[in-house]
Amino acid sequence: MPNAPIALFTYKRLDTLKQTVSALKQNELARDSDLFVFSDAAKTQADEATVKNVRDFLKTIAGFKSVHLAEADTNRGLANSIINGVTEVLSSYDTVIVLEDDLVASSNFLSFMNQCLSFYNSYPEVLSISGYTMPIQVPEDYSFDVYAFPRVSSHGWATWKNKWVNIDWEVKDFAEFKQSSANRRRFRSNGSDLYRMLNKQMRGKIDSWAIRWQYHSHRQQLYTIYPTVSKIENIGFGSEATHTTGFNRFKTKLDKSDSGAFRLLPKVKPNEKIHRQFMDFYSVKSRGIAKIKQLLTKVTSS
Repeated sequence: MPNAPIALFTYKRLDTLKQTVSALKQNELARDSDLFVFSDAAKTQADEATVKNVRDFLKTIAGFKSVHLAEADTNRGLANSIINGVTEVLSSYDTVIVLEDDLVASSNFLSFMNQCLSFYNSYPEVLSISGYTMPIQVPEDYSFDVYAFPRVSSHGWATWKNKWVNIDWEVKDFAEFKQSSANRRRFRSNGSDLYRMLNKQMRGKIDSWAIRWQYHSHRQQLYTIYPTVSKIENIGFGSEATHTTGFNRFKTKLDKSDSGAFRLLPKVKPNEKIHRQFMDFYSVKSRGIAKIKQLLTKVTSS
């Protein structure tokens, strides 16, 4: 399988964007990978100058097999940008690796993603590959470099055309789905935050592509493959962030090993010990503590 193209989505964060591009270029496979950059237009007049600075920088990017820049004429927002941009890339390719402009990749990120895309290509139960994982304690008797969990991640990921084209972004069956308490309970089984986010999305309170992607994963009983050591670090928590600010509950240890070979999981099923850690991360208690820390961060920084 040829190297997957990379889709990079940007808005106005020049500082983090430079770090994202610099880290990605350190990957050995970068020079053999096509890069597609999608630059969203300014939402307000106040953002026009920063968006222009971003676009000026984007025109200088080199170090990849090819670089393709798409500049939106009007502000699409993150959800529409990603849905439309990924769909556009997958109209010409069978796979895609997706990054946003506040994600720093390890030097073996592209190797990991491409190996996983090739290995799990024929697994109908695998929806996506995640480059990110929260810090986990790998069990001593666990011999693989990946694990499976039935929840997607938007922090550096990859998928296949035949897995992407079937997603119902309108969530047409939501009215029926929400009437069942059993449905809602099962959906929350992979994170206490999931149904609340989906309900907000359907009421127009938030604009999230990822929660709709997760709903699809849940309804089809699919898995995402995660690395045991993260290949992605989210650096987007700050005053200039569009969707994230303050305390970074997703902070993790980035893989510094430079390893290019990975022990992949041949049978896709969750490991019980890792599963419990994953569920604890998305529990009401853990999310509540994170919200308190975020509020304290805002207070002390103001």
